[in-house]
Amino acid sequence: MKIFQIRGVRPGWLLGIVALVLVAACEGEPQPLGDRLFVLTEDARYEFFIEIAITPAQRSQGLMYRTELAANAGMLFQYGEPQIITMWMANTLIPLDMIFIAANGRIVSIAERTVPESRATIASEAPAVAVLEVPGGTADRLGIVPTDVVIHHFFGNTD
Repeated sequence: MKIFQIRGVRPGWLLGIVALVLVAACEGEPQPLGDRLFVLTEDARYEFFIEIAITPAQRSQGLMYRTELAANAGMLFQYGEPQIITMWMANTLIPLDMIFIAANGRIVSIAERTVPESRATIASEAPAVAVLEVPGGTADRLGIVPTDVVIHHFFGNTD
């Protein structure tokens, strides 16, 4: 049974074209939830299911326009070299905690309960290679503080 046929186009070619269009459409989108990381505090190990923002387009989009974020969800923004990372909350509709992380996975600073839609610059207090954004109030609720450690393959500290 034929569903449709485009004259002169073989089915294999059509599938290839569709795949390329989908890849191009999703290039700027963060990777879907499914990756995970752990935050080790003095008293516990907390698991988060995350999206990853690697490219400049993904990092620029971040969590903009989201109206909710599960308590154990977040986004990991990855940068190549240690640097003072600056962010803002323009077009971000929910408060977030921004957890700035050094190359070894150690948390260097936390900006808690950032203000939705603010254009104020939020900066790490020391050079970092990543930022984990989680729902506002998470760091306080779980007792996450600078010097705690984030475990993820990006930091090379997984088993």
